Amino acid sequence: MISKPVPANSFYHTCRYISNKPGAELLVAEGVRGHDYKLMVEDFLTQQQLRPDKKQACFHSILSFYPGEKPSDEIMKEIAIRYLKELGIVNTQYAISKHTDKAHLHLHIVANMVNNEGEAISDSWVGLRGKKIAQRLTQEYKLVPAIEKNLRLTNLEALNHSEANKYKIYIAISENLPHCRTMEELEIRLLKLGIETQYKYKGKTQEKQGVSFKLENISFKGSQVDRRFALSGLEKILALQQRQVQEQRQNAENKLQFKKLSLSEKRPTSPIGKSNSLQESGKDLTQDIAKDVEKAIDILMKSEQNQEPTPYELTQEALRKKRKKQSQQLSR
Repeated sequence: MISKPVPANSFYHTCRYISNKPGAELLVAEGVRGHDYKLMVEDFLTQQQLRPDKKQACFHSILSFYPGEKPSDEIMKEIAIRYLKELGIVNTQYAISKHTDKAHLHLHIVANMVNNEGEAISDSWVGLRGKKIAQRLTQEYKLVPAIEKNLRLTNLEALNHSEANKYKIYIAISENLPHCRTMEELEIRLLKLGIETQYKYKGKTQEKQGVSFKLENISFKGSQVDRRFALSGLEKILALQQRQVQEQRQNAENKLQFKKLSLSEKRPTSPIGKSNSLQESGKDLTQDIAKDVEKAIDILMKSEQNQEPTPYELTQEALRKKRKKQSQQLSR
């Protein structure tokens, strides 16, 4: 759900619009006669006279639901009344009308900024506050959040020339931004599509403060095209994309180094290395043979002294077979 306060200087034009629009249906009217928009206007103006110095007494806001979303009339009335209450627009006249003339269901809310006691109601930061309230109510009522524009649901042919150009700029930026790393790259891509990028600078310095996009002599601030396309938003997106590219390159280099290291570890030992290994093995075997011979001689001498029979493994034949076997192992 989206909240969009609309500048309104006249109760007459506003009430006529919300009442006479094809498909309009008045859901609730508080303090005014809703069956005839002219009588509704009279009631609003009568109360405004309680505070004649309050020139901007007409509050007009639109609550738009996601295309295809159809909450009941009771739920919509409840949401609209809570919206007004959380904005601080209470103890006053209001009218809530449902419109079905577009792909998305939406409500028009008109209220008197002069309350029933003749006191002025503050409208400071009403746009920002309304947006936050709409976001909270969207979550609470489990509605579909309006995170970004859905171009598939936008009929460009039905828009006026200015709005159509704004959407063309939106489409161009959305399609080209993922392929850019700097604002200069984005400027070049958009210029090929006939869209000129213009900057706002701080005083007489070269410090950029804002950006706008011009198509067919119609300019839009970046934030008007989409809140993500303000200068700060674009710079954040581009910086993030630069980091992602650097990380991808680093990961690719790390994988390549790891692959090279793995191949070097699996490489067979050189002939020289193999020879050295055999030499060391040969030394070990020679030392083992010498120890066995010394042990055998020692045992033989003891056996002769004790005149005990010599075990077969210590006989000359057994030692000869053992040396032969060790020699064969050494030569392999």
